[in-house]
Amino acid sequence: MSPTPVAFQTDNHRTVLRITESALTPEGVLSLAEFRTWFEERRQVDVAQVRRIDLADLDRWSEDPHTGNIGHDSGKFFVVEGLSVNHSDGPVPRWTQPIINQPEIGILGILAKEFDGVLHFLMQAKNEPGNAGGVQLSPTVQATRSNYTGVHGGAAVPYLEYFRSADPGTVIADALQSEQGSWFYQKRNRNVVVEVQDEVPLLDGFRWLTLGQLHRLLAEDDIVNMDSRTVLSCLPFAAVQLATTFPAAVDSLQTAVLRSSSQEEAGRHPTGEILSWVTDARTRNQVRAQRIPLADVTSWRHTATAIEHEAGLFFRVIGVDVRTGHREVASWTQPMIEPVGTGIVAFLVTRFGGVLHALVHARVEPGYFDVVELAPTVQCNEENYGWLPAAARPRFLDRVLAARPEEILFEAALSEEGGRFYHALNRYLIIELDAGAGAALDTGPDHRWLTLHQLVGLLRHSHYVNVQARSLVACLHSLAGA
Repeated sequence: MSPTPVAFQTDNHRTVLRITESALTPEGVLSLAEFRTWFEERRQVDVAQVRRIDLADLDRWSEDPHTGNIGHDSGKFFVVEGLSVNHSDGPVPRWTQPIINQPEIGILGILAKEFDGVLHFLMQAKNEPGNAGGVQLSPTVQATRSNYTGVHGGAAVPYLEYFRSADPGTVIADALQSEQGSWFYQKRNRNVVVEVQDEVPLLDGFRWLTLGQLHRLLAEDDIVNMDSRTVLSCLPFAAVQLATTFPAAVDSLQTAVLRSSSQEEAGRHPTGEILSWVTDARTRNQVRAQRIPLADVTSWRHTATAIEHEAGLFFRVIGVDVRTGHREVASWTQPMIEPVGTGIVAFLVTRFGGVLHALVHARVEPGYFDVVELAPTVQCNEENYGWLPAAARPRFLDRVLAARPEEILFEAALSEEGGRFYHALNRYLIIELDAGAGAALDTGPDHRWLTLHQLVGLLRHSHYVNVQARSLVACLHSLAGA
């Protein structure tokens, strides 16, 4: 095992120590008990009425008579169109499907500020139409370009100015990151964390929380939303000697996580080897994804209420009518993607030399910019694989499904992005194999063991770690306070 090259080490050691200290602080300017009272009040107040409607009843959205594509009359927001995929070496060599094309880049931003010497993060209690449970904790700013430029004609996005005109010296994290490559075509958002020194007006629906508090809430079902998880994963939670700076019991999970985040600790595979492996996977997998008219998509049926696969699997395109008094716009209609069933998103982890490693998958998805991104060990909906060839069944899925309770370090039902996806729930898991089983595991050509500091290093760049893996990286960081 080899240490990470200096080029991948974090620039600001003190910032990382402050982030780690915040992660180990379970109470802040607002106690968790006070937060829960406030959050329940927000759930009672911020209620959205979301009603499924026929696709033909969408207001300001229409089906193009020539292509069948569903778009907004402003030409903004997004378009539901078709995608033709040719993956000659894959278990399913070719298919067509509906997909969301949203080329504009949105902002997912979190403000950070010290209170009593501890970093806190400004979070918003926000209801999205696709959220199964209503209000969730979202970033300070969570807005598409169409939203923050006022295409909808609604109110301005609060706190947006902190991110659009941030001094470079105040930026803790900033990277363009991809979104779901099976449902979006080359969609990216700017994930950014900005620290402020001056007083920030605390608006209704916002509260400051420590990273430790956010980590505890992350372990509960459906509280911290996907956009918050992806931004939190981009925090530079890696530096030298974190485990010695914040000592814990030698054989504890906390020590294994902090050692995994300590850049002097050796990884199972050197970072240069990991980069070469990703490049090779992108070269090996010849994927041709071509946008086509939605009307040309085959094996999908178009009914009054949905566009769905003929086998009733994968997902549906549906229409919804939304009424709420707590958004920039009080009411609107829109298309959404509704997944069929609940998915499984899981990391297998193990300790090599006392350093926690996660098993990542070089995964192909048709909507990625660069063919392959690093994904969780397993990312799927098991129901879909009865229809697909046996070779398509994800490797290690059966090991994840057979996990014993004592092996599960993390488990929560978490939603995907509620602005485009309707009730998209996944069961997020971190499952620890004992060191012997981890070392003996035949990972094959498409999986590799990475430390947390290697994942954090890759997250400083675009298109390396997919959105589901970023959620699990945030979950892995939460184990530092276990």
